[in-house]
Amino acid sequence: VQLQASGGGLVQAGGSLRLSCAASGRNFESYHMGWFRQAPGKEREFVAGSSRTGGRIYNTDSVNGRFTISRDNLKNTVYLQMNSLKPEDTAVYYCAADRVHARVPVQGREYVYWGQGTLVTVSS
Repeated sequence: VQLQASGGGLVQAGGSLRLSCAASGRNFESYHMGWFRQAPGKEREFVAGSSRTGGRIYNTDSVNGRFTISRDNLKNTVYLQMNSLKPEDTAVYYCAADRVHARVPVQGREYVYWGQGTLVTVSS
């Protein structure tokens, strides 16, 4: 599967953005989908995951109810709605896909397929 992330940009603190990740290929519904981010000088961090069975999981320490992951299997797309953005949310955001594991992976090394990243910049 090939992944194409989009929707990043510059936004003021308190604003919102919606990221999209479009997947090419077949059987999108069989993949767990994850969003990760990497800020300058920091390690990649799990943000949210969408299970192929409909479950959702979040890095509550980082997003604490501000972000929502969703997916549209008919459009082969996963979304990340980000509200109440903070300057510390500034990062390159990546989507990833996995269908090997029984549950949504939260470690980046467990994903094989990655999108190219989209930059989110939150100004104070």
